[in-house]
Amino acid sequence: MPENASEVTAAGIARLAGVGRAAVSNWRRRHADFPKPVGGTDTSPAFALSEVESWLRAQGKLAEVPLRERVWQRAESHPAGTAAALRQAGAVCLLIRERPDAAPRMKGAQDTEAGEAVREVFERHFGGRFAPGAPVDAELLRGAAELAAGMGPRQAYEFLLGRCLDANPRQYTLTPPAPAELMAALAGPARTVLDPACGTGTLLRAAEAPHEVYGQEADPDLAALAALRLALHADPAAGVRVAGGDSLRADAFPGLAADAVLCHPPFNERNWGHEELTYDPRFEYGFPARTESELAWVQHCLARVREGGTVVLLMPPAAASRRSGRRIRADLLRRGALRAVVALPAGAAPPYGIPLHLWVLRRPGAGTPASPHLLLVDTAGSQDAAHGGEKVPWQTVRATVLDAWQSFDRHGTTEERPGVSRALKVIDLLDDDVDLAPARHLPPPAAGGGAAELAGVRDRLAATLLRTAELAPAPAGAAEPARWPLTTVGELARAGALVLRAGGNGSARPDGGPAVLTEHDVLGGGAPSGTLPEGPPGEEPVLTREGDVVVPVLGRGSAARVVDAATAGAALGRNLHLLRPDPAALDPWFLAGFLRGTANNRQASSYASTATRLDVRRLQVPRLPLADQRRYGERFRTLAAFEEALRLAGQLGEQLVQGLYDGLTDGTVRPE
Repeated sequence: MPENASEVTAAGIARLAGVGRAAVSNWRRRHADFPKPVGGTDTSPAFALSEVESWLRAQGKLAEVPLRERVWQRAESHPAGTAAALRQAGAVCLLIRERPDAAPRMKGAQDTEAGEAVREVFERHFGGRFAPGAPVDAELLRGAAELAAGMGPRQAYEFLLGRCLDANPRQYTLTPPAPAELMAALAGPARTVLDPACGTGTLLRAAEAPHEVYGQEADPDLAALAALRLALHADPAAGVRVAGGDSLRADAFPGLAADAVLCHPPFNERNWGHEELTYDPRFEYGFPARTESELAWVQHCLARVREGGTVVLLMPPAAASRRSGRRIRADLLRRGALRAVVALPAGAAPPYGIPLHLWVLRRPGAGTPASPHLLLVDTAGSQDAAHGGEKVPWQTVRATVLDAWQSFDRHGTTEERPGVSRALKVIDLLDDDVDLAPARHLPPPAAGGGAAELAGVRDRLAATLLRTAELAPAPAGAAEPARWPLTTVGELARAGALVLRAGGNGSARPDGGPAVLTEHDVLGGGAPSGTLPEGPPGEEPVLTREGDVVVPVLGRGSAARVVDAATAGAALGRNLHLLRPDPAALDPWFLAGFLRGTANNRQASSYASTATRLDVRRLQVPRLPLADQRRYGERFRTLAAFEEALRLAGQLGEQLVQGLYDGLTDGTVRPE
């Protein structure tokens, strides 16, 4: 086998065949003719792609390896590493964008010709700052050219880059698209934009049609990939300049005065140049302590923006309150440089476990008076209002932040929204701590919203409790256990009585696409709250219809939900299965009710690991005439309404109790 033959891991084989990794492990154990590993490790072996493809096709498990999978496997197994392969593939995509007629020529190009074409692209666009990497893989370049001609150059490169980043999630700290778009919106339109820690270029890509973009990245591989990505994304007339190197120690753009700077700096970095940069003129607001690397990045960004230009940084929450940074924060406030601090919900960006902050700054101009106010915004409440808080409700977060910022930027102040936003006098913040955390200065509003609102909550609770009493099931009479003939969901699917589909497919469309019905929505009875992930076009999502039955497959108790008119049209989320019964053979409420039985779930569940997983095909359903099904279905429908009333009563009760506690303790409710 040639040294540079494409290799594929077990995860890659599963992706090619459309199965789980467990199925690949089973094939290796059960089939003596399964291809032998040619590399990798004992725990993560690698196999020859050509051998795997032949075996899958012989077994009838694969008709043809999709082109994009073939190109990705070729890139992943490149002898110089995936990053070098993506440099070469990205250069081909850039060539096809400039000259679409080059695709047929690249398809038949020999190694020398293909390598020369790639080197010319790098020289023409990047002036020798980056090299394409060696050795040049002509087969990879030919595949990339075909993929770019089919998918589009930018989409082809985004697919390959996305696969690379997904395969190495711990190697890179990336800025997700949603916070990047919010940061770009806060900065506003700008002709020149800089990101001094640009990673893969996500923040610069989110900027609104700049004429010039400047980026610097310490990781040379990421810098090259970002340069290619931005060149493919930007208007051909726009200037793209990306350099490698550490912006603090070796600034590539020392004379730049950009209109806007966007930055997601590395957090908690001790080795940021504390010893070498003691007298650096960029630190005009104070020299940061060794533990305050983020404040070094803040001042670097301010030094590279023009007077009146805007800087937006994604910051750890500790940077707003650590005592070692209080003098720099105070000087930023006194001189009017720091204009806003925005607290994002937890999960907005890595590290996902903490609620990160956005800092919005303006470089003070000569003769411009300092702003007497600082805008503080806390969007954590918007996540609490979402269903379970599992997903960040970005539309709500974006609207909340931009409404407050635009009003403050226009008028110098903004209307106070309790618990959400407030323009605070700078003089009130200049105490011993200079703590700028929004949560400290924006106490949450009373849970009930005041005495009048609490009275409304109480009335709704009383009406819901009355409705709950009306729906309460009548006492059940004793009966012997039934001995129905049973069938399984798998047998019903094979007989055509229902269609069984798994969720989790699909990616966001330009118009955003449908909302996603998540596992939490099903368990909590909420409306669809998820969103489709960003990614290249692929398999279409599974869309729900009225009368479908949705079942979670992870062990969190028995649950099954019948889709109503309000939920129809949502995309089916991960860890969910959809059962679409034939109305002439199965009543959906009858089906959902029997799927919820505890004994039924127990016999259909797997307990091989710490997480219980439900095998939906093994769930059992009685064989009953349609008329009997409908009698049971009506009873199950009434039980579901009773369950929903109980859930609503619990929510209203919690709201009333907490609202009374808050009202009594803040004086808005009297004890009598």
